[in-house]
Amino acid sequence: MRRSAPYFRTHVAARTFQGENKRVSPCFSHGSRSRASNSVSAALPARARVVICGGGIVGTSVAYHLAKLGWTEIVLLEQGRLGAGTTRFCAGIVSVAKPLSVESKMADYSIALYERLEEETGVKTGFVRTGSLCLAQNQDRLLSLKRLASRLKVLGVSCNVIKPKDVARLHPLVNIHDLVGALHLPGDSVVSPPDVNHALAVASAAHGVQIYEHTSVNHVVVKKGHVTAVETDRGSIECEYFVNCAGQWAYELGQSGEVKVSVPLHGCEHFYLLTKPLSEPVQNDSPVLIDMDGRIYARAWHGGILSGGFEKNPKPIFTEGRNQLEIQNMQEDWDHFEPMLSALLRRMPGLESCEIQQLVNCPESFTPDMRCLMGETPGIYGYFVLAGMNSSGLSFAGGAGKYLAEWITYGYPSASVWPLDIKRFGNLQSSRTFLRHRVMEVMPLLYELKVPRWDFQTGRQLRTSPLYDRLDMQGARWMEKHGFERAKYFVPAGKDLLALDQSKTFYKPDWFDIVGAEVKCCKEAVCVIDMSSFTKFELTSAGDQALQLLQRLCANDLDVPVGHIVHTGMLNQRGGYENDCSVVRLSKNSFFIISPTDQQVHCWSWIKKHMPSDPQLHLEDVSWKYTALNLIGPRAMDVLSELSYVSMTPEHFPSLFCKEMSVGYANGIRVMSMTHTGEPGFMLYIPIEYALHVYNEVMSVGQKYGIRNAGYYALRSLRIEKFFAFWGQDLDSFTTPLECGREFRVKFDKDTDFLGRDALLRQRVEGVSRRFVMLVLEDHDTELDVWPWWGEPIYRNGELIGVTTSSAYSYTLQRHVCLAFLSPTNTDGSPAAVTADFINRGDYEVDIAGQKFPAKAKLYPFSSLFAQQKRRKDDMELSNFQSK
Repeated sequence: MRRSAPYFRTHVAARTFQGENKRVSPCFSHGSRSRASNSVSAALPARARVVICGGGIVGTSVAYHLAKLGWTEIVLLEQGRLGAGTTRFCAGIVSVAKPLSVESKMADYSIALYERLEEETGVKTGFVRTGSLCLAQNQDRLLSLKRLASRLKVLGVSCNVIKPKDVARLHPLVNIHDLVGALHLPGDSVVSPPDVNHALAVASAAHGVQIYEHTSVNHVVVKKGHVTAVETDRGSIECEYFVNCAGQWAYELGQSGEVKVSVPLHGCEHFYLLTKPLSEPVQNDSPVLIDMDGRIYARAWHGGILSGGFEKNPKPIFTEGRNQLEIQNMQEDWDHFEPMLSALLRRMPGLESCEIQQLVNCPESFTPDMRCLMGETPGIYGYFVLAGMNSSGLSFAGGAGKYLAEWITYGYPSASVWPLDIKRFGNLQSSRTFLRHRVMEVMPLLYELKVPRWDFQTGRQLRTSPLYDRLDMQGARWMEKHGFERAKYFVPAGKDLLALDQSKTFYKPDWFDIVGAEVKCCKEAVCVIDMSSFTKFELTSAGDQALQLLQRLCANDLDVPVGHIVHTGMLNQRGGYENDCSVVRLSKNSFFIISPTDQQVHCWSWIKKHMPSDPQLHLEDVSWKYTALNLIGPRAMDVLSELSYVSMTPEHFPSLFCKEMSVGYANGIRVMSMTHTGEPGFMLYIPIEYALHVYNEVMSVGQKYGIRNAGYYALRSLRIEKFFAFWGQDLDSFTTPLECGREFRVKFDKDTDFLGRDALLRQRVEGVSRRFVMLVLEDHDTELDVWPWWGEPIYRNGELIGVTTSSAYSYTLQRHVCLAFLSPTNTDGSPAAVTADFINRGDYEVDIAGQKFPAKAKLYPFSSLFAQQKRRKDDMELSNFQSK
């Protein structure tokens, strides 16, 4: 750059660079700006079917896709000018290099959409297929890129792991001396965001969408839980649906009405540099550079370079709710940008002689978990959100707009988007203090090396069990789920706690032996796991309304004797799982519903959505009322027998049964004969005031039986080796009971017609085209080889057939176990029926970071090996499967 590099490192706050005072948009417009919006003087319509708030690229994408699906009476409102928010300052990079498969799918669709928009609308969008280079400065980063490449190939995305010399060939400006490799994504692209935004608006208007600029939404009117109207500064519009695409202001808009909507996001300043053209101009089709270890990205920009990054010390903004009609370029901060500037000059030394045109400082919104917010809000029907893009709005807008339009139209999108569903959060994540602190951690993490099972450090100890301090003193190491602290494992006395906390690897972790000891204790003695974070509801009624509702929602039969526990799925009309839960019949008209931790908002919303308006029917969230202790192991019955003076043998306390009894001095403990692991034992649901007493008594009496604490890592190993699927990881809204071997939990002959019954009957006749299996790795060295975690491609006879959904090391089998869905296809690419013979006769491999390991596929757990039986079950398995 015009000044020497040392000058930048010591005097970056100076304001003497040539061209620095010129204010320019980062992406020039290419096409003529034909009007796509109505004049500000035009009257608003009195009524619309759907109103979209936000005229950025996200809002226009939703409008475009709704119109494409045949919607009419669509109104798009923008408080300033179209695309004058963060869209105007977007860097213009569209890349499929995303951490989640659904995000990569959205980005891949966006690239295809933006490429065809110019032909569809006549508006030039600046689309150039440049490709991108994700650089690796160390072996761990290269390993993460290899894992990403394996996953992208499953999606049909072209990509290759290349050597440093290939990087130099593709981009001569790059200094490769410290690189160990890179991931080349030839399909990635750059565009002009304002022009893409304009093209989407033009296409939307051509399909009848009414667009109004300079119109602010004051609040959304909600009556009886339904959207009825939108109040603006220019009048009211009656509507059935509202979509909050307000970007930076989505949080404030959600809080503006009488009925509050939680949209957990927060703004941070985001910096990038624009240079003047180099003496030898950078070609427009030069690959985008993504140097995560250097925390920077760079792309060609009008013969020069546009380069930004994600610093370690981000600057949150708008915590106080400051509002702007249009986003303006904020104050330059050269001192803050200096580390990224230094990284850019190290990566591209040839830039030292170029001139700076501008340092852009614009806001970006981030969410608590680095994933965007999408879907219908809990408790308000017709209120949808698409916001919180975490600096990937351009990459996501096309695909996310398509999915949300499908969601509004059909009631669900065409792909599972649970990792992005706004219902993964609740009101507890709405604290501005929490959001401010969390996004300061989230923004740097976008480019941080994230190994499996990493944990957020901010916003912790928000929800804790009454036993938290006691367990913490005994060596518990914690992770967070839906704001709840849960023990991963317990570090024995004398171990280096700090080293274990900092052990992050793609290989064998330092906690391996600790978790192995906990698993061994669960199998041979007795362990206690605090599972208080589980979601717990009570459904009661004066008559049989509660039973009728559950019979409608659940595939299994809930009309069982009092005290019985029923494992069941709550299915949608497609037969897919909206919830996987255990239901206890406490009395004739009272039921206790236990669901996974992160189902608290989603499950509540699903039940309320289908509840009749009946004052005699009551649903209560009692998650906070009960501490849950999981007592696992063959000696669990001995411990409880001593504490209750009641025989706990299977003859007196059968499996899947619940009794309210005394434990120690405490009354009213709900004791259930299940453990969620397949091992013998009991779940104790304890009123929180008795939690510490019962825990102390259990640990005291259990000493003679070898009791110890255990954590969720041990639980995970136990449930996976027993082939137990888990909702949100293995099961989702597109998975049916027939596909995961749970047809025995579907009661087709019960009196009540349940949701999804017709879909399952059709599937039973037609056969399943995907099947849940267990894969055991055979030639995998636990000590030396990369571990599987989830998302690894699976090959059968050399052909791709599925991906893993979860995995764990089985301390019983002394091998890794992966759970997965296998989805064969016919020669024409259509889904093929899955048979037991097909599963059993294939040769399988699991691709872990580009290396394939042979595996054995099974349709049943290895219970015969657990019992040390030698009898083969292949024939039995085949006959049982074919008889279903």
